[in-house]
Order: sequence, then C-alpha cells, then structure tokens
Amino acid sequence: MARPITDDITLQELQKATRNHGMPLEGLRYDITPVGMHYLLTHFDVPFVNADSWRLEVGGHVANPLVLSLDDIRARPQVTLPVTMECAGNGRAWLNPRPRSQPWLNEAVGTAEWTGTPLAPLLEEAQVQSGALEVLFTGLDRGRQADAEQWYQRSLSLEQADRPEVILAYAMNGLPLPPQHGYPLRLVVPGWYGMTNVKWLKAITAVTEVFSGFQQKVFYRIAQDDDDPGIQLSRMFPRSLLVPPGIPEFETRDRLLPPGPISLEGRAWSGWSPIAHVEVSFDGGGSWAAATLDPPVGIHAWRRWQFEWTAVEGEHVITSRATDEAGNTQPLEPRWNAKGVANNMAQTVVVRARPGVILG
Repeated sequence: MARPITDDITLQELQKATRNHGMPLEGLRYDITPVGMHYLLTHFDVPFVNADSWRLEVGGHVANPLVLSLDDIRARPQVTLPVTMECAGNGRAWLNPRPRSQPWLNEAVGTAEWTGTPLAPLLEEAQVQSGALEVLFTGLDRGRQADAEQWYQRSLSLEQADRPEVILAYAMNGLPLPPQHGYPLRLVVPGWYGMTNVKWLKAITAVTEVFSGFQQKVFYRIAQDDDDPGIQLSRMFPRSLLVPPGIPEFETRDRLLPPGPISLEGRAWSGWSPIAHVEVSFDGGGSWAAATLDPPVGIHAWRRWQFEWTAVEGEHVITSRATDEAGNTQPLEPRWNAKGVANNMAQTVVVRARPGVILG
C-alpha cells in the first residue's frame, strides 16, 4: 500500500497547509457539505472587499461593455446548483518524489449549493464580437509566483463559457459567500477542477488571443518536467472516497471496529460523465465487489454508494474505486507528474477489527 512521503515537509509547505484546509472525510456523510467543512485553497491572500463599492467589469472584445454592482447581478435570473468541487492537487502528497506545493492527501473536496446567475446571458448582453477566442476571468487576489506579480486569472473557451450550468455565484448553501470562498462573487464551472472557479471576481474579459498566464499555461498542467508543455487540466477525473468506518486511532487515523456486519458508505464523482459504478476490494485490488449506488445529489454532484460487509477479526485494507460512464476508472497506483495534479489513485483505508471495540 502506498504511503505518502512525510519526513521532509518544508516550512513553506506547512505554512500553506495551515492557510488551507481539506474536508474531514466524515463530512462525506452529508449530501451538501457544511460551509465550514468544505475544502479551501487560497493562492494568495483573501482580499477584503466592500460590496457597496465593488463592481464587476465585463469588457474586452465586446460591443456593449458592462459595469455591474452586486445588486445588479442579484437582480438577474437566479439558479441554485449542487456542485462537487475538488482541488486539482488532491492526492499530491501520495506522490514520490512529492512535488512541492499544498500537500493534500484525499480531503480537498466538497459539495455546496451555489446560487447565482448564469454567465451565458450576461455574455450575450455584452455582445461578444467575432474574433473573440476565450473569456478571461480575473480575481481580486494578487501575489507573486514564478518571478512575476499577477492577479489570479483563468480563461475558458467561448464554447465552455456558454454552457448553461456555468454561473456567477454570490451565495453558498443559502448564505452570502464567505470571504474565503470568494465574496462577493465567484465563478462556478461544474465538473472542472477547483482552480477554474475563480474567486473574488473583478473582471470578465473577451479576448482575441489564447490566454497564456501562469495559472493556465504553466502550473495547472499534467507535465513531466518544466520543459514539458503537458496537458492542460480541465474536468475532474473520477474518484471514490470512503466514509471512515468505526473509530480512529489518533496518530495514524487507521480505523478500529468490532468484528461483525457493518455498512460501508462513501461518495463518488467525475467531471467527465456520471458515475457508472463503484467497486470495493478487501485484498489490495485482487478482487472487487460492486457497491450499491444511490441517486446522485445533482447532475453536477457526487453520488453516495453503500456496501454491506462482515468484518472478521484482524487487519483489512479497504479500497474503493469509481468508474464513470465515459469509461474512466481510477488507477490503483499514482500517476506521477511534476506539479502533482490530477492524482486520482484509488483510496485505501486500514481497518482493524478487534473484539471489545465500542462504537460511539
């Protein structure tokens, strides 16, 4: 069983880990992740934004530039979508050697109900002109990375930006966005890794050239070294996670439970297509049994699975893996890359069944 490399965590990585946080995996029990449990990654600082004076500028290669207040945006047609969002670096700490960045294990995920207004009608109102190739999204978070000062920016093709499910969100789980989640307005792109969902939006710009900023053309790519252009990340690869059964050992987080029948459960998702099936193994992937799937929380959200298991006394390694309808299946071993992104290797959980263990 793969173990993460943890004996050389740097102070810089530790500092990142204290600023960001994952979702405790027991949070998988909730259809909709409570706001405080939802994973969080902030690249630079959380900007302080006065919503009364804040404005969103929609411009660039358009015939009708717009400047909108938060009230203007809230007055537009409203939608609420449950969306599973996962950090592209989820699983980075399992790689060996470990790329230096936020050392995620498996917890960088959450499912929230995002409320906002669809992006496509706003672009139509701005009258994006012929010759525009992409839509660039700029956040208010600014910092220095790779020897360059920059706003956090990402772009989408016009085709992707026009998807009806892409929204400008101003509420999370029925409440105004918390500062750390992008207040007062953020982009939500269902199915795509979290880096796409630009927070603290200040500008939406139609551009006539392909965006080549650091966050798009350098960092969030599957590449083998700095000279490899690699593959640009977009949609989430399938992943299944297990709700931790039993009770934890404090140091290792390995699980303790009494021998006997137990209901296992977890969540699975993919940004490419709906989940087709989830399998569970108790012998390191030598044999698999199908889990039972509940209906999905939403078309862009995770799906609960269940498996009835009888634990015999001793140590067990539980593995679960998901396959989506496009045929993508989680690998059993990590796929190394220089940035440590998109590692969706199947999760393993050590369980010890012992007589006398009392569950809470």
